[in-house]
Amino acid sequence: MIKHVILWTLKNEYSEEEKAQIKLGIKQNLEGLLGKIPGLSEIKVNIDGLSSSNADLMLDSTFENVEALKNYAVHPEHVHVADTYVRPFTATRSCLDFEI
Repeated sequence: MIKHVILWTLKNEYSEEEKAQIKLGIKQNLEGLLGKIPGLSEIKVNIDGLSSSNADLMLDSTFENVEALKNYAVHPEHVHVADTYVRPFTATRSCLDFEI
């Protein structure tokens, strides 16, 4: 099994209300990929970080194997969500992939 964890910070240009809506959209659309992409076994987006956090949201996903993670990266459903709901609004992205 492979864990794929991403931390994002949103662009500073958004108000707190706008950020809340953006985070909700990212959460709903990424979590909506479950069952649509082969090899994706779990996906959770945490949007309720504590004030001590230096990231705005976190993706925690699990894949059956490395090949499934590679396929996810280019899967049209994932690319659509990333291009529509994530990339336009995020300033930074950090990723850690590891075997569990």
